[in-house]
Amino acid sequence: MASAKQGYCVHLLITCLFFLILCVHLGGGQKKKENMLAEKVEQLMEWSSRRSVVRMNGDKFRRFVKAPPRNYSVVVMFTALQPQRQCSVCRQANEEYQVLANSWRYSSAFSNKLFFTVVDYDEGADVFQQLNMNSAPTFMHFPPKGKPKRADTFDLQRIGFAAEQLAKWIADRTDVQIRVFRPPNYSGTIALALLVSLVGGLLYLRRNNLEFIYNKTGWAMAALCVVFAMTSGQMWNHIRGPPYAHKNPQNGQVSYIHGSSQAQFVAESHIILLLTTDAAITMGMVLLNEAATSKGDVGKRRIICLVGLGLVVFFFSFLLSIFRSKYHGYPYSFLIK
Repeated sequence: MASAKQGYCVHLLITCLFFLILCVHLGGGQKKKENMLAEKVEQLMEWSSRRSVVRMNGDKFRRFVKAPPRNYSVVVMFTALQPQRQCSVCRQANEEYQVLANSWRYSSAFSNKLFFTVVDYDEGADVFQQLNMNSAPTFMHFPPKGKPKRADTFDLQRIGFAAEQLAKWIADRTDVQIRVFRPPNYSGTIALALLVSLVGGLLYLRRNNLEFIYNKTGWAMAALCVVFAMTSGQMWNHIRGPPYAHKNPQNGQVSYIHGSSQAQFVAESHIILLLTTDAAITMGMVLLNEAATSKGDVGKRRIICLVGLGLVVFFFSFLLSIFRSKYHGYPYSFLIK
């Protein structure tokens, strides 16, 4: 009986020692995680105090962005800013990204819950390979816990990369509200002042002969310019801030027409506005009207009519082909497919 009692006490003592060692081990592991997290946050805060956007290579990315523990969100711009990459879109996106990061860094709400970082292809090619990323620029959000979801990748092609759009996306993913502050830009004010001065000087010089103000042709040309600008998507460009064009980093091919009906490039607007459709079709219609209403030589009128008809037919066909390339499945075409 005494022997059984003694064995029971020994077993109980061993069990208590085991749980004591386990608690010490778990407590030490938790303390180690806390120390590691505090060290990571302190390092990121130090870097952020120097530069609003923290530059990272592969090692820094894996340690501060991918590896636990983390209690902070990280927004990463994957880009290619080196001159030999010839990525003009990357430079434009970087400017907007810097505006956003500075707005957060110098706001009263700044905290250690959100950090802005950048990984350049020439400094972290292994990161691009790890994430199977083949285009730049790309914006991704890495949450404090878990893996990034589909919505954590910013839809740059559809929305553009304006700082305001990025701030809205970040608010959706992190609940952190960032009010974008842009540095003062007086170029618009200076241009307006110069325009007003030019118009005022012209009116002063022609103050004794202001009949040109009533010139219908001049007002018609001005109205057409406004119509061309609006129908080509210039206002959409101003609001969304899309890239001028897109260069495929794999084959170097440059795309000037966006493949989606939900977005466009700035170059696409210029093509529609200046080079082809709007101006050419309008000129064709003007020539057709001139051929029908003028009372000149019949042969000359016939030539004008044929030129106008050719402009309308060809460039309308070109416009229709662009429409088909953006609205996939559209069944109709004319001349150009």
